[in-house]
Amino acid sequence: MSTATPDKPKYTIKDFASDQDVRWCPGCGDYSILSAVKKVLAQRDRPPEEYCFISGIGCSSRFPYYMNTYGLHTIHGRAPAVATGMKIVRPDIETWLITGDGDGLSIGGNHFMHLIRRNVNLRLMLFNNRIYGLTKGQYSPTSEQNKRTKSTPMGSLDFPVDPLCLAIGAGATFVARGVDMHPKHLIETLSRAADHKGTAFVEIYQNCNIFNDGAFAHAQDRKVRSDNVIELVHGEPMIYGADLNRGIIRNGDHLESVTIGENGVTKDDLLVHDETCPETVAFSLARMKYPDMPEPIGVIRAVDRPCYDDLVNEQVEHAVETRGNGDLQKLLTGTETWDVNG
Repeated sequence: MSTATPDKPKYTIKDFASDQDVRWCPGCGDYSILSAVKKVLAQRDRPPEEYCFISGIGCSSRFPYYMNTYGLHTIHGRAPAVATGMKIVRPDIETWLITGDGDGLSIGGNHFMHLIRRNVNLRLMLFNNRIYGLTKGQYSPTSEQNKRTKSTPMGSLDFPVDPLCLAIGAGATFVARGVDMHPKHLIETLSRAADHKGTAFVEIYQNCNIFNDGAFAHAQDRKVRSDNVIELVHGEPMIYGADLNRGIIRNGDHLESVTIGENGVTKDDLLVHDETCPETVAFSLARMKYPDMPEPIGVIRAVDRPCYDDLVNEQVEHAVETRGNGDLQKLLTGTETWDVNG
């Protein structure tokens, strides 16, 4: 491994790239996310062997193969349980959990919720392409209503799951959103997630150009995204637009998009973003949806709370201090057994 100098970082992107051929469809947004993650890790002063990437099933879940770190490709929807165990037994390993809207919010929805409410100290990236890509284009939990797919030829009747609202409702201490084709902003967002103590949840809009191409064109296309998304910055007014002439204000119990200079609205009237905002405010931001409102990207909420893995290890240490080391053989052959009679 190379040694850092004032002009050379200690680690580079190549240090985190495995020798496996990356096998996603040409043009898939996953390539951009993979590149962003490697750049984030290269900026941190930790060697590859101090990271672990854990995934479930799906296109996104091939991620561990492409990282020169420890990795586990687990089973459908159960990656959060494996990642929780990883953080408890090896708290020194920085753990990243990779999932998708199908893997994480359908069969894995229960695990997703409990991971977040426990606040396990790991980074959770959910690649949201609003479709099942690996199994060839069925509608997913985040697909819009009336979505026509191979499994819903007459249109889906389901109302979609909102990943951000679900995370906030489960008590997430860090909630953010990024866009695959907005790499600079995505790197900044993932860097913030990497520094967070607790479950750092980042939803990433990711284009599936084979089965759901253009699902997030409003947030990806450089020609229009300035008018359709709002980059949240802590302590700064919520302002957006190609000419930075639009913003967000509170009108009663809801948020409203306004044009600066119209109806006497000034920049001073705009809401100022506060990452420590109450959950109710975070919900309001998460529910801002295109085309009626600009969609927020960046860190929506970041607060502090004890981590589950720390609490578990503290409890174990206390038990050892007060009761001594356990003896498995003594436990198995002791008197505290059950007799099961037919």
